[in-house]
Amino acid sequence: MTAALRSDALTPLGGEVELERLLGESREFSAEFPLFLANHLPMVLIAMHRLGGSDERLAEYFATYRDMNRLCAPPPSVAPIARETWTEALGARERETDYRAFFQGEVARLGARGAVSLYLPALLPGVAASATHGLMRLAYGAMRGDDAEIATALGYWAATYLELGRATGAPPITDDPVEVLVRMRPIETFRHVTTELDLLWHFMRAIAQKPEFAPIVDWLAIRPDTYQRVRKASLALYAGTMDFCALHALTGCHWLRLIAPLTPDPDLALRYFWQSIAALYPKIGFPDLPDAETLEAWRRAPCPDWEEIAAAAVKSDDEHDLSLTFSAREEGRLYGDRLYQVVAARRLNLIA
Repeated sequence: MTAALRSDALTPLGGEVELERLLGESREFSAEFPLFLANHLPMVLIAMHRLGGSDERLAEYFATYRDMNRLCAPPPSVAPIARETWTEALGARERETDYRAFFQGEVARLGARGAVSLYLPALLPGVAASATHGLMRLAYGAMRGDDAEIATALGYWAATYLELGRATGAPPITDDPVEVLVRMRPIETFRHVTTELDLLWHFMRAIAQKPEFAPIVDWLAIRPDTYQRVRKASLALYAGTMDFCALHALTGCHWLRLIAPLTPDPDLALRYFWQSIAALYPKIGFPDLPDAETLEAWRRAPCPDWEEIAAAAVKSDDEHDLSLTFSAREEGRLYGDRLYQVVAARRLNLIA
């Protein structure tokens, strides 16, 4: 996978004094807010900055997001996390402060690259953490070369760790990520998933408890072109549905690309990521993906340019408008696929 990717991970930008200040303040809040919703604030500030948001707009958005979502402080410390037993509290949200402190120490000791390389393999089976938003925060931290954000992201991921089933090494049954999804359709139990709250990670956790879900992690053969196939499938899934769950597939591919240079086993990251998307496929309603002809017609449709799309996103207070637009622009520029531009314009209601 790595050879197929490019990333600006660990390359900080200049001219970010206000952004740095706001990011520092944002780390005073918990990585989630009631009830168990992902705090997007630091990542969206970065996205807004890179989309052209002014310092004044960033400060305005910070205050709006903080107050609208009633962001709160992390929970009080329970006990220090020991290096020898650090995995014993994975998934315990009440240990967020302890995990953040632990990873701050490990990033200081090993450097960001060393800490990610050492600890990420154990975290990857739980990439569904906070509905993949631990991955998001790590990716944005890596993109900026921000040690403080990387440490916070690792702590967030550990405290919200959500394992959907370990890979067993069983022989794969397809090299097509779309076929993995399609093969889920006849399994009746996937149409009967109940959750305590209507949260993405609750749905993922509930479907993972069904025995029929266990083998799915091994279904996909990971080959040199698998990342590109997953990326294209995610784009098609979002273009065909414009669904909130599918949005996380598209943006998640961007996040995978950003962390790939720091990841000892990018193929393993890809495997568990696609398992996470498979866990959400029933929530979307098992949709068909658009055919090649339809996708090509959408690519040719009239569409505003990226400058207009970015300006519209910066004006939005919706964190997913900003996340989607930024990821779509970055992926669209790298891969030269105009469909990213079209779905971003659709998301912002600039085109039908």
